[in-house]
Amino acid sequence: MLLRMYRRYIDKRGYDVTLHNLTPGSEGGIKEATLEVRGRYAYGFLKGEGGVHRLVRISPFSAQKLRHTSFAAVDIVPKLQKMEEMEIPEEDIRVDTFRSSGPGGQNVNKRETAVRVTHVPTGVSASSQSERSQATNKERALQMLHSKLYMVKLKKRKEKLEELKGDASAIEWGSQIRSYVMHPYQMVKDHRTDVETSDVEAVLDGDLNDFIDEEVKQKIT
Repeated sequence: MLLRMYRRYIDKRGYDVTLHNLTPGSEGGIKEATLEVRGRYAYGFLKGEGGVHRLVRISPFSAQKLRHTSFAAVDIVPKLQKMEEMEIPEEDIRVDTFRSSGPGGQNVNKRETAVRVTHVPTGVSASSQSERSQATNKERALQMLHSKLYMVKLKKRKEKLEELKGDASAIEWGSQIRSYVMHPYQMVKDHRTDVETSDVEAVLDGDLNDFIDEEVKQKIT
């Protein structure tokens, strides 16, 4: 649902998007997906969407129609222009290949063209299955891995500064940035800006401007 929501938002802004990786969940839905978004100020508008998102609805897997709460984590990282900005020793990288699966992957179930690269010391990984060539998928996965590790480096630096200032705060799974409640009432609320709406359907259809604009406004004021 989040993947569809963001793709609708991206389309409405006129950005270009490529689905590089999509891993189906073991019991339905999506376990993980990676989008590359290209457009004017794309990172600036989207970076505030990083965090934990909470969904409350009637579970489609419950015969008793029970209410279910689920969580999804969203990471937003900029694409580095030069991979030299974040050098990684070759011995720290593990490369795994697998067959493309799901939408976005050509040669599905034919050849192991999909690639996942993992930074062994941190466990951070990136995958690509959008290209027909294993070599091209590896290059794209490495680009994404460099960007992710660069953001990890910046986060650690920020946490160190906050620790020195004495105002560090814990970031935990329960500290969601936005809740999408579909039952027993209709409400989407951003817990950082207090922007909320009862039009859940419109939000899940990509109408995120009120949330994103307010978050950007508060960051620059």
